[in-house]
Amino acid sequence: MLLNKGQLTDWLNQLMQAYQVFAPIKEGDYFCFKQINSGDQATLNYTNSKVPPKEVLFPRSEKLFCYRCENDGVQLTEQIDESKKIIVGLRPCDAKSFLLLDGVFKSDKYHDPYYLTRRNNTVLVGLGCNQPASTCFCTSLGGGPFATEGLDLLLVDIGDRYVVEVLTDRGRELLAGMELPAADQEAKETARRVKEGAALSTQVNLEGLKSKLDVIFYDPIWDLIHEKCLGCAACTYTCPTCHCFDIVDEAEGNEGCRIRNWDACMFPLFTLHGSGHNPRPTGKERFRQRVMHKFKYFVDNFNAIACVGCGRCIINCPVNLDIREVLAEIQGSEVRSDKQ
Repeated sequence: MLLNKGQLTDWLNQLMQAYQVFAPIKEGDYFCFKQINSGDQATLNYTNSKVPPKEVLFPRSEKLFCYRCENDGVQLTEQIDESKKIIVGLRPCDAKSFLLLDGVFKSDKYHDPYYLTRRNNTVLVGLGCNQPASTCFCTSLGGGPFATEGLDLLLVDIGDRYVVEVLTDRGRELLAGMELPAADQEAKETARRVKEGAALSTQVNLEGLKSKLDVIFYDPIWDLIHEKCLGCAACTYTCPTCHCFDIVDEAEGNEGCRIRNWDACMFPLFTLHGSGHNPRPTGKERFRQRVMHKFKYFVDNFNAIACVGCGRCIINCPVNLDIREVLAEIQGSEVRSDKQ
């Protein structure tokens, strides 16, 4: 199908009659995903957002339930968001991140109703990457600038129009009433050339990385590669797959709410025990945890790497610590028997 760019605003306005619509908007000198009140607020002419759309489904701060203590017991009010949502204009790497998060929030042992309810009620409209950034390496993780995994619709920008690829029935329903024309041969050929021209400049060698990480927990390499890291957690807060959180109660008098907030393994308090002991007392242990979690532990638990190659951790790091260089250094290190 073909969607003229001039129709985009009307289409989004139509969708807002039945859904909360989230789209990239410009704030200062960067882009982020926010709920829009008018179709003309969406800006699809962007490279990638500073913070991923993850927070639409997994907010950085959310009420889980509220409570009130009475003489005859405690009254609980659950705070599950059941509203219907659409995320428009997310990149294929961010769509893939939701598939990874699904495994975290829905397993044999644990179902998170807050994430899963939002997930089930959200439709994903992707936007292919005509010009991937120099920091992108999604193809090294099995993705691609026009990958469709996890999406309901994919928009391919061919100039003054989008070629709309319908991927699911939920995506098809979003186009009901639009009476869009089928893509003609010229549009298909233009879309093909756009896809072929969207080459990534970076490839990361991940072959054998997991096996190497299996045996280098105590390796001296960690003494060196963490040194630039400030522990600011910009990498984790802008990562589409990081999902650490903390739980706190905010109460006053006999009532309050239980709140879930994003947290980060890069912070020293994250693993501080009540006894005062901290198993990750320095930046070395915390940096090792971040690398191990994404490229070893997540593989052990979910048979997938917890990275989609979006490059946000590279762009947003204040000291230019590049995960691609870290992995290359690990790959190039001598294999040693793991011992403390």
